Amino acid sequence: MKPLRFPIRLKLTFATLIPLFVATSICWLIGVYIINSRIVAQAQEKVRTDLNAARAVYDGEVEHIRDVVKFTATNPFTAAILEKSDRNTLRSLLVPLLKAEGLDILTAVDAGGKVIFRASNAEAHGDLKATDAVVSRALRGEQVSGTDVLTPEELVKEGAALAARAAIEIVPTPRARAREDEFVERTGMVMVAASPVRDGRGRIVGALYGGVLLNGNNELVDRIKKIVFEAVRFQGRDVGTATIFLGDLRIATNVYTAPDRRAIGTRLSEEVFNRVILSREKWVGRAFVVNDWYFSSYEPILSPGGVPIGSLYVGMPEKPYSEMKREIALIFGVVLFCGSFIGLAISSFIATRLARPIRELETVARRITAGERDLEIVIHTRDEISDLAGEFAQMTRTLAQREEDIRKLNRELEQKVRDRTAQLEEKNLLLVKTQEDLVRAAKLADIGMLAAGVAHEINNPMAIIRGNAELLQMALPDDDPNREEVDTIAQQVGRVERIIGSLLKFARQQQRRLGTVSLPPLLDDILKQMGHQVPLTRIEIRKAYAVDLPPLAGDPDQLRQVFTNLVLNAIQAMPDGGSLTVATTRDEEAGTCTVSVSDTGRGIAPENLKRIFSPFFTTKSEGTGLGLSVSYGIVKDHGGNILVESTEGEGTTFRVVLPLRQGGTEQTEGAPGA
Repeated sequence: MKPLRFPIRLKLTFATLIPLFVATSICWLIGVYIINSRIVAQAQEKVRTDLNAARAVYDGEVEHIRDVVKFTATNPFTAAILEKSDRNTLRSLLVPLLKAEGLDILTAVDAGGKVIFRASNAEAHGDLKATDAVVSRALRGEQVSGTDVLTPEELVKEGAALAARAAIEIVPTPRARAREDEFVERTGMVMVAASPVRDGRGRIVGALYGGVLLNGNNELVDRIKKIVFEAVRFQGRDVGTATIFLGDLRIATNVYTAPDRRAIGTRLSEEVFNRVILSREKWVGRAFVVNDWYFSSYEPILSPGGVPIGSLYVGMPEKPYSEMKREIALIFGVVLFCGSFIGLAISSFIATRLARPIRELETVARRITAGERDLEIVIHTRDEISDLAGEFAQMTRTLAQREEDIRKLNRELEQKVRDRTAQLEEKNLLLVKTQEDLVRAAKLADIGMLAAGVAHEINNPMAIIRGNAELLQMALPDDDPNREEVDTIAQQVGRVERIIGSLLKFARQQQRRLGTVSLPPLLDDILKQMGHQVPLTRIEIRKAYAVDLPPLAGDPDQLRQVFTNLVLNAIQAMPDGGSLTVATTRDEEAGTCTVSVSDTGRGIAPENLKRIFSPFFTTKSEGTGLGLSVSYGIVKDHGGNILVESTEGEGTTFRVVLPLRQGGTEQTEGAPGA
């Protein structure tokens, strides 16, 4: 019995169809797997990066508290007040500072650890805080900052309202570890800082202790979310979330259990708790958060003693990525299978066309096998079969030509290699130049750090000299023959402190010397003095001062520096001449005044507008990049803002908005710069 045989056309069709479907299915499975893996990997990498950014925001808040406490503690007047246990003066110093800096706790203790004054609860004093680990370290001379836990009793001492804020009702949570304790958490998690207070001889006379309560502090987690996730939304809901945990309890979060209810009081899953809190490890991966799956990243928060007391979390819901994976898999599958069906139709047509000439080739092959030679293969098609018949005869004739073509190709390849080598050498020279630029930038940063360090080191002895000079001034009567020398010492100390202040501008740590500043005379004096620094022959100066503009509270020297820098920049932007306009306006409702400096110069490129206030960024060949950065810091330190509008080729306008009065500061007539 003869075996079943299929026509060649069907064989070719099946030979094309079966591998096509198999390859399509395998490609679809592999593609979906790779896409899903890449999506998951990218999501995990994103939450890992987001956690680092969130930690930077968190640490920045701790550093802010540390700087406030440190700068207040290093003020020589603070030591004098503590030595006298002057609670009224402490009230006038610490209460405004508590409100201005957004602190919840600001407490002063003496050298024995006894509380002298609490800015958050002035009635509670006299108890001992020497047993507190952070305060005890500060009394030993350390600068301490970090995150700590306060008991309900300690919170009550800092204020009943603070203790009430700390109370969080515990909500049953799926996948959380078993818990048999109370139903309300009254312990408080606090970002704290403490600094020793030293007198003029360097002795520790007490300590200053400050902090911000994290329980219910949704402002911090919302700021983390805004900075890290930039308000990305999916189906009308925010994608990113951030949470601060006390132990396994959510005390501040923007994870919601309902549209208007945050998940405060819910708890961490047991698996994540064991990994992050007990094992002190980071967690990056898929985790169950409250009532859904999230791509999550957790990092333990340690106390100043190194004990894990909570964790910081950022995460994104898994649902958007699941929807993305499903849609990509569906689109990928449709494309592949549509291509397969189109391939089937094409393969059937091609098989029909190929079958006829192949049978003719089979007949010729049999005749050649039978001994016939010099057969002419005639194929009446214009496809690969016809080409195959002709190529047998052409193969020998073209071999020599192919070898010549190969030699020519080798020569061209050698020339291309030489060209690419020359290009590579040029790129290497460019890389060397770039590395040199990076080294110069690093040196500038090192100079800034060195300047800040030197200024701080000089400040301490200068503070002692200034204090002693003031004591001598108070001790000597006006007609004493040595009074003039003592006054000279005090004046020279002030001069040195101003020199140090110029160094501190690198680190934004200079102290303001508030006085009363009248803007029109100050601006007129700057414009008058500017003519001695740069030529103004081709510059038309226009003034537009508000008539009813009152004096404002501020540091005359610092404000002079800001406006001098803006006017000088405007003049330098008009090398071929132009119009310089200096104007002032007043907003009575807001209690502010605005100083505008406009020029008709070259303008600022749009890509540089967001970077002009960055330290060391400059478009001038001889600039340092510090002028606008220092000016920005001074204006911000005065509670104001500096804005810029610019059009290339038309000019630039800088607007400095300043409050007429500083917070908690009265204007003083006749102060410097009035």
